[in-house]
Amino acid sequence: MSEYKVQTPGRKRMKTPLARQILFQYLLSVALFTVALPLLALVCAILASSRTWYGTEPLYQLLTWARDYFFLVFAAAYAAGFLVITLYFIRKPLRFLDELVSASAQLANLSEDPIQLPAAMKGAEDQLNLVRQQALHSAAAAREAEQRKNDLIVYLAHDLKTPLTSVIGYLTLLRDEPQISPELRARYTGIALEKAERLEDLINEFFDITRFNLSHLTLEVSRVDLSLMLEQACSEFAPIFAEKDLSCQLDVPPKLECSCDPDKLARVFDNLLRNACHYSFPHTAVQVAAREEDGRLTLTFENEGPTIPREKLDRIFEQFFRLDSSRGTRTGGAGLGLAIARQIAELHGGSITAASAENHIRFTVVLPQFQKG
Repeated sequence: MSEYKVQTPGRKRMKTPLARQILFQYLLSVALFTVALPLLALVCAILASSRTWYGTEPLYQLLTWARDYFFLVFAAAYAAGFLVITLYFIRKPLRFLDELVSASAQLANLSEDPIQLPAAMKGAEDQLNLVRQQALHSAAAAREAEQRKNDLIVYLAHDLKTPLTSVIGYLTLLRDEPQISPELRARYTGIALEKAERLEDLINEFFDITRFNLSHLTLEVSRVDLSLMLEQACSEFAPIFAEKDLSCQLDVPPKLECSCDPDKLARVFDNLLRNACHYSFPHTAVQVAAREEDGRLTLTFENEGPTIPREKLDRIFEQFFRLDSSRGTRTGGAGLGLAIARQIAELHGGSITAASAENHIRFTVVLPQFQKG
């Protein structure tokens, strides 16, 4: 734990150990000087009285004058010593402050060199180095996320050309060949529609990137039947599961009420079901379950698919991170679905985690059953 306490509004200011140390040294120096000065005067008086003086000696005249004006001389000596001690201990924290200001410049420059301060400021040195490390880590993470986003936008922009070119090409054929057979017309129309749908997916990915970076998610909480929501979500994915030769097994209580933002939570379900659909082996089942215990809801989405490597599993909820980096398949999304799902779960006061082993993938969502306030 750092020895430097941060002053917060509404709290009484607390002195740091360094401030207490300087104050203690100052008071101790003043006390020692207060005791030492009379002793020094006494020693000087004893030494002076042990010698025979002659009235013509300048030192004798000076000592005689000091004796006659003892209290004035003593007060002047004490004031001078007190001033010297005070100035020294005023300059000491100012030197520390200069060191601290110089060290703070390294935080702004994000230098790789460790911050070094005097031994008395070891606590501040450790704290500044910790802040610097956190700032360096955050800057590196931001650069990496920005680079992934830029790369993704380049890929998406490149991919927009392919379906757009196909749509224009097949529509041009339909326009230039009015006598084309109904079978060929239906085929061309189907291909054009498929490419247009792919184009729509890519444009939606652009919208996802914009919404995720420029908007802040807020909740509109209402009381809903979570079991019904999960049933509806699974039924909506039934045609998509059928295309992939998948089935969906739902294990939820008859009625499971909770307070949540139904629209945003539906997006979490959509992202997790879509993810399960993309990364499931054919002829397998996606299993969805929900349980309530001690005021907490636990939702699990499980599927059989290729085991996610540990290094990817640790990053699966990062922005713009994609398990499938290929751009030629429909599984290549913007890498925002799981990042948004985590943000929504955390806004609800819950969490979302992922686990994968032996060709089995499980996402677990934990939410409070009823929101506070």
